[in-house]
Amino acid sequence: MAEPRSLPPGFGELEVLAVGTVLLVEALVGLSLNSLTILSFCKYPELRTPSHLLVLSLALADSGISLNALVAATSSFLWHWPYGSGGCQAHGFQGFTTALASICSTAAIAWGRYHHYCTRSRLAWDTALSLVLFVWLSSAFWAALPLLGWGHYDYEPLGTCCTLDYSQGNRNFTSFLFTMAFFNFILPLFITFTSYWLMEQKLGKTGHPQVNTTLPARMLLLCWGPYALLYLYAAIMDVTSISLKLQMVPALIAKMVPTINAVNYALGSDMVRKGLWPCLSPWRSERE
Repeated sequence: MAEPRSLPPGFGELEVLAVGTVLLVEALVGLSLNSLTILSFCKYPELRTPSHLLVLSLALADSGISLNALVAATSSFLWHWPYGSGGCQAHGFQGFTTALASICSTAAIAWGRYHHYCTRSRLAWDTALSLVLFVWLSSAFWAALPLLGWGHYDYEPLGTCCTLDYSQGNRNFTSFLFTMAFFNFILPLFITFTSYWLMEQKLGKTGHPQVNTTLPARMLLLCWGPYALLYLYAAIMDVTSISLKLQMVPALIAKMVPTINAVNYALGSDMVRKGLWPCLSPWRSERE
């Protein structure tokens, strides 16, 4: 059994408990909403379309983020990380893979919607499957690099969860950070913004598209931007000048992503009418 890690300076037991409670709520809500999305896709044949496959990929990624948050919440309630160094590496890899898959799935959905609304042609199954496969293989590839020595996973400031180690700020970290961030944050953000902007420009004359063209890029920037700023600061400045409590804020914001995405992409689409409400009220569906 791993030896308990002492709480880092600046954190009290109540503060650790508060962080654990926030993580637990985020994890349970995110898991619940995204499980409904996954169940709807699997249960109702009319929802099994190439476009909804991209939403399914996002829901699976966000469920992984929620599971990662659930482990972190459990560790916070224990006041230490109980799974040892190997568990830390696995936790970091799993969390990084699903986070990158969530970001890239958002970009894939944006491109898919652009293809649907601006070319007026249905998204093909082979295209959707190729997109999903690329998203997950690419995410796993970038998340595996810290395990191989380019970058490194370590404990977050609270000491109860693991992520990409930014505390050193050395050349190994900065080279990995800037390369990874370009392909997995800047590029997906550009694709998301450009896709919805082109939709707005093309359809503005004939009518508004049936999706919000400004919210996805804003939410992507709002939820993952704080992490990006923290990593950027750590790459060029001394991150110890930022309080440990403040360093935990980006992680808590990022764990809201599964709930926000579920509301935006599932609850805010025809999956509600066709799948989620029947899942929530099966007795009503049977009567009708």
